[in-house]
Amino acid sequence: MSVLSGKKILLGITAGIAAYKTASLVRLFIKLGADVKVIMTPASKDFITPLTLSTLSKNPVHSTFYDKEEENELWNNHVDLGLWADYFLIAPATANTLSKMVNGTCNNLLLATYLSAKCPVYFAPAMDLDMYIHPSTKNSLEKLHSFGNILIPATSGELASGLVGEGRMAEPEDIVAFIENDILSKLPLKGKKILITAGPTYEAIDPVRFIGNHSSGKMGFAIANAAANLGAEVILISGPSHQQIQHSLVKRINVISADEMYKECHTYFKEVDIAILSAAVADYKPKNIADQKIKKKDSTLRMELTPTKDILASLGEIKEHQLLIGFALETNNEIENAKNKIKRKNLDAIVLNSLQDKGAGFATNTNKITIIDKNLNEKPFELKSKVEVAKDIMNEIVTKLV
Repeated sequence: MSVLSGKKILLGITAGIAAYKTASLVRLFIKLGADVKVIMTPASKDFITPLTLSTLSKNPVHSTFYDKEEENELWNNHVDLGLWADYFLIAPATANTLSKMVNGTCNNLLLATYLSAKCPVYFAPAMDLDMYIHPSTKNSLEKLHSFGNILIPATSGELASGLVGEGRMAEPEDIVAFIENDILSKLPLKGKKILITAGPTYEAIDPVRFIGNHSSGKMGFAIANAAANLGAEVILISGPSHQQIQHSLVKRINVISADEMYKECHTYFKEVDIAILSAAVADYKPKNIADQKIKKKDSTLRMELTPTKDILASLGEIKEHQLLIGFALETNNEIENAKNKIKRKNLDAIVLNSLQDKGAGFATNTNKITIIDKNLNEKPFELKSKVEVAKDIMNEIVTKLV
């Protein structure tokens, strides 16, 4: 999954021949899971039609401050458009538009929206060779950079005039890659590697039956996605779960038993910066596993259980530079039990959730947590979706621990 998935992208198109490439640009953003809205300068419609772009973006295309519909006039609010966007891309950005951006000239909807935008603004120049190398254009590029706008450099190649040289707008694929890489480079967990466990473990009784629990893996998968969205490289070790994740920064490793999860955690732990163990690992397993299916009898079935290896405690014993975060699902004496777990297992923090709280625990889409750090400071959170809870957990790690 791209870092642009779920992001809102505002594409501003100006009147350059390279405007024809914006159809491919919109299509690429949509394929990556972004929501796209388009603003065109009136003159840019000579190079590509609003119908094409609205069809591809699945949103109306705006080019004037108001749209006339029979007797009614619909106001296109440039402030709302600017605040809607997570990222604003102006491509192609002509010499004329660059100059207006520098000087605050506000004579069309695109420029008014640019001046209202609070999000990062990318711009991809496109013009003829002599225009691109002209001192006034170079001055515009420098000024826009000083404003905090992000230049996607023009490339060299054959230009519409027939000249060959700088001024050609970057290709759509390169523009998308540039934006993705720029976002990734600025994410707080860029360069960090995180191990996350999720789901239940199944402990075999015989070839058919097992001891397990009701964990769905939703919480762990949400944490993995949130960590990857912050730029971390994630190793997700999951017990049996129907949850799916598609993110280029997540490597999923499937296991079944506690012993398998223990082995995989110890394989990767030394190379990670952070480990978050949210899996509901079975505490006990059958001492002896039957080779054949155990037949049902009228008499009572007795089974001897033995403890599984304590993955969290074992990692706490060998940790060096790593931050180690545990989970505690409790039904009574929640805070006291969680704090004892921090000390016993040498944790940096623990995420506590209680089955006493409605909407928390296994197989729900929501959770209610309290994060307790190694100094025993408590931070409770309200009931939220597990996606939002995952963001809270990662934000605490970023702000308090990393």
